[in-house]
Amino acid sequence: MTKVDEGHESSSSDSTGALTVDPETTESQPAPTEHSKQGSEVGEVLADRYRLEEHINDDPAGRQVWRGTDVILRRPVAMVLRHPGGDAALEMLQAAVTASRVVHPNLAGVYDAVDEGDRAYVVREWVEGQSLRQILLESPLEPRRAALVTHAIADACAAVHETGVAHGNVHPGTVLIGDEGRVVLADARVTDATSQEADVRAIGAVLYSALTGHWPHEIEGSKALPNALRVDGGKIASPRQIRAGVPADLDELCMLLLDPEGTAPTAAEVAADLSRFGPAPLDSLLGPDTPVRLPRATPAAAHSRRMRIRWALAIAGFLIVALTGVLVAVTLPASDSKGTDKATPGTSPGHPGPSAAPSPLALTAGQVRIVAPSGDRDDELTGAEKVLDGSLTTGWQTQQYWDHPEFGKIKPGMGLLINLGSSSNVVNVEVQFDRPGATVELKSGTEDPGNTSQGDTKILSSYTTVEGPVDNVGTRKVFNVGAKVQYLLIWITKLPAVSEGRYQVGIQEVTVRVQ
Repeated sequence: MTKVDEGHESSSSDSTGALTVDPETTESQPAPTEHSKQGSEVGEVLADRYRLEEHINDDPAGRQVWRGTDVILRRPVAMVLRHPGGDAALEMLQAAVTASRVVHPNLAGVYDAVDEGDRAYVVREWVEGQSLRQILLESPLEPRRAALVTHAIADACAAVHETGVAHGNVHPGTVLIGDEGRVVLADARVTDATSQEADVRAIGAVLYSALTGHWPHEIEGSKALPNALRVDGGKIASPRQIRAGVPADLDELCMLLLDPEGTAPTAAEVAADLSRFGPAPLDSLLGPDTPVRLPRATPAAAHSRRMRIRWALAIAGFLIVALTGVLVAVTLPASDSKGTDKATPGTSPGHPGPSAAPSPLALTAGQVRIVAPSGDRDDELTGAEKVLDGSLTTGWQTQQYWDHPEFGKIKPGMGLLINLGSSSNVVNVEVQFDRPGATVELKSGTEDPGNTSQGDTKILSSYTTVEGPVDNVGTRKVFNVGAKVQYLLIWITKLPAVSEGRYQVGIQEVTVRVQ
């Protein structure tokens, strides 16, 4: 059995929380062979861990899509199987390896990728919800929600592009909308035709389809979204020509992204341009739409949009830095019952002031230490500084504990104490773990009573809980704070399994955002 690094498989997405065939991308795929029809059975357990629960469908590239269960962590997973494995599954596995380098809230998380020779499979996050394509088959989105969905996808692509690769599979079938409102881009694809510019054009196509319910590219035999309407000798009709209520500047951005003759902006620039629409409060997309007054650019800003999105490198550079440090999940807003959006005090609609976006707080190695109130304090008190080095490849890790996930019943827990230097207005704290499944909480306090067992015990008794404990966290957890604090404690009370009877977790990176 060959194990491949985590990542995203290259199947398509369509069903409720599952990967399925999407007609927008499958016409060019090779027909399945007889060998690819070899089936697995409900109840079969792969790698002694992943139980197959329900066969969702097969796709023409020879992949089977299943809903499964991780029997160790007791959570649902999506599984994509390919018969045979080996060279026939190389594209799927390469896509997994490539995408594994990127951690982002709007990219589907992947937990495992395995090549057994006669078959290969990728295990990824199960997103309970619908694909954007399914939603658009019912009706287009109102403009603000369309902008928020597109902002999330542009932000995700920007993170992928920072690693030097492209996603290669952006369309309404690979955009999942979770029931809780989370927007997720799934199923990266590695082919000779993938490019970052193609991703950006595809982002424009997602925006177009979200606004109009039509797909702006003609695809032979597609049974998905209807093709875009044509005007003026065959040109694609703009969103404003199809429906009322689309702001002129959003319409112009959409058509700019679809213009093959124009210079494509970067995904980061597109995300920056759409950032005035969000991030928004958590809410489901699937609720009823009501008219919303959209944030509008001033006439001068609308006039200069085309040049600004192409050439405002200083602004884009600032936002790229923010995007690399501020991985905030973009979710969809509840529609205002009065049909209006309230501007933030001190700002105008569409133009947030300087304090609108939180920024990462610069922290040094001397501002973090391990908290371990009992047990052996010698072996696990080093390496805390690695959680602040800006790299997801290094971090601090607990020892392995035997027989019980609660630190072997030897100690109540362990954690990281961060001293911000002074009382700061903390917006949130993002923690990146090396594996999912831990139980974690965030606490805050006013002092560090000392790096001793007694001092650590006092921290536990005197600090206030900000959020948690949160069971079975993923590899990324964002704790919302919204208060002025100086000391923060990331406290772990339960460890995930690393093998039978052994439990351990590591923290790779911590980002504190302030305003």
